Amino acid sequence: MKTIRFHDKVVTPSKIVCVGRNYAAHIEELGNETPDTMVLFNKPNSAVSERLRHFGADTRFEGEIALLIEKGRISGIGFGFDLTHADIQNRLKAKGLPWERAKAFDGSAVFTPFVEAPDDLASVGFRLFRNGTPAQEAHYDRMIHKPREIIEEISTFMTLEDGDIVMTGTPEGVSTYAEGDLFRVELFDGHGILLEKEWSVVP
Repeated sequence: MKTIRFHDKVVTPSKIVCVGRNYAAHIEELGNETPDTMVLFNKPNSAVSERLRHFGADTRFEGEIALLIEKGRISGIGFGFDLTHADIQNRLKAKGLPWERAKAFDGSAVFTPFVEAPDDLASVGFRLFRNGTPAQEAHYDRMIHKPREIIEEISTFMTLEDGDIVMTGTPEGVSTYAEGDLFRVELFDGHGILLEKEWSVVP
């Protein structure tokens, strides 16, 4: 089973629950409709990775604030890439079919280590740079559905086990990427940087 790091612990998520279409500008950039209800989908444990791989010319990066769950509450916070086979997803969406082939493949959920989540999440956000150029920026106040609302909604029909991860959706700026690209993320709150991480895209 794949694992992530939280402080000095190794944690095994049973699943990753992802929120789609949670930033208005991202909905607009992809030409999607704003949904009436929260869009949720799962990635399996086998999707978890620390390595950012290049999966082909149609694969898109989507940076997201990630939440680590323990005892039904938000315990840790980190950053994750929700990698997406864009062409496959577009074909599936056009036919009204599930997205797993585009979203749940091995290595499609790339995470930083997790740190203690601040008590007040209202000032949390991230800045993502690609090859030194700003690529994406997210802030709590721009989310359509806020983290605790997301946890409550998921819990109405699915048990969140200790170690599970919730990905809260991506802002605008998603794009395809290339082998050798260098990504750097800064996850922050109102008090400063919570964590930083770099990845070099590998084959």
